[in-house]
Amino acid sequence: MKKTVALSDIRPGEHAVVRELRSTGGMRRRLLDIGLIENTDVECLGRSPGGDPSAFLIRGAVIAIRSEDCRGVLVCAE
Repeated sequence: MKKTVALSDIRPGEHAVVRELRSTGGMRRRLLDIGLIENTDVECLGRSPGGDPSAFLIRGAVIAIRSEDCRGVLVCAE
């Protein structure tokens, strides 16, 4: 069963699909620029040793995003 969670909640090795972007301002613009739009597939590749940021595979590029910024991205995960 699929559930909607924040991008920061998916673990390394898990895949998800972007459902909604709730970030605002400049951060919203940056997330849109890297391709985090509705129906985009995202895979969590890992987390830094301190736990933040996390690395995600987004449209063929590996992008590191801080947990604080990931909370504004809602994804559908299994």
